[in-house]
Amino acid sequence: MTQASGRAGPPAAAELAAALKSEAAEWDRLCTLPERVRKAVAQAGLFGVALPERYGGSGAGPTELGEVCAELGGVCSALRGLLTVQEMVAAALLRWGTATQREQWLPPLACGDRFAGFAATEAAAGTDLAGVQTEIAETGDDLVVTGRKMWITFGGTADVFLVLGRLAGRLSAVLVEGDRTGVRREPVEGQLGMRAAEIAHLGFDSVRVPRDHLIGPPGTGLTHIMGTALDHGRYTVAWGCVGMAEACLHAAAGHAVQRLQRDVPLADHQLVRAELARATVQATAARELCARAGRLRQEGDPSAMAETVLAKYAAAGAATFVAGAAVQVLGATGIAPDSTAGRFYRDAKVMELIEGSQSVSELHIGERLLRGYGYRPAPADASAQ
Repeated sequence: MTQASGRAGPPAAAELAAALKSEAAEWDRLCTLPERVRKAVAQAGLFGVALPERYGGSGAGPTELGEVCAELGGVCSALRGLLTVQEMVAAALLRWGTATQREQWLPPLACGDRFAGFAATEAAAGTDLAGVQTEIAETGDDLVVTGRKMWITFGGTADVFLVLGRLAGRLSAVLVEGDRTGVRREPVEGQLGMRAAEIAHLGFDSVRVPRDHLIGPPGTGLTHIMGTALDHGRYTVAWGCVGMAEACLHAAAGHAVQRLQRDVPLADHQLVRAELARATVQATAARELCARAGRLRQEGDPSAMAETVLAKYAAAGAATFVAGAAVQVLGATGIAPDSTAGRFYRDAKVMELIEGSQSVSELHIGERLLRGYGYRPAPADASAQ
């Protein structure tokens, strides 16, 4: 599969988003993202937008990546989710993989010949990933992976998974191809949001992979490899939420101007204008916080990771608020089966949970603030190392 000529980025994403926008409600109903859509994303060069050119990417910076995610997020959260998981795994490999691993895995991820999944969450280890129980055992030249992962985005179709488990008791990360013997997929359908993201629970029944599938040294799986992936995920999710909020605001404002009640536009009602004003502030603030996080990431600023948490928190909250406001303004139109606002109203709640829930993000943001005033939290549990 080849990428489109020229540098991929926001213009290519905007063109693709415009072409696919009318189909998103159908994807949601069918709980799947068609193969031709994946190919279209690959042909536009968007899977490798943030990867260096030597690996088949476009070498775009964080701000360009964010704008791409906003464009796709304004169409379908699952579409943006496809890019997010690809980016998460690629980012972890780019930073922590060996030269050989990068050469082997990054080009096919960049061009869409392989689709990635991020397999960390377990039944007893959701927010607290330090509690994962998946085992990675050493057997000769192989590693044997045994465990069960839950709520994996595109778990039903991904070709390779970045799996968090315990190797000799130490949290480690390993790549597992989806077609290996012992990999079981349990599709999940009818969930609240992101219904086209082909979410699945995964079983790993003594799955053998070569030892060179281990990413980074044992013990760095959570703090380094998964930490990098999750940070990247938060950033792309945040920008996707900006796209959701802006799409909902656009739908609500257009409806308010065009919808007449007794020959009077909804826009003439002060309560409607006030609701749209609050939504505008939320969407605008979210975009600015994401843009600031992008600039700090581009500059390599030490505060970039913390600012990304803040941006994701604000953007997810904005998506929820603006989608709810849009449904309110749209009325019956907002709850129709093909309503973009109604679909994003469901998706937005998912955004408040993934890549760090709102509650956990509040703890991090609050702790960071208090550290500036001399606060020092109790030492972390050593078992998380």
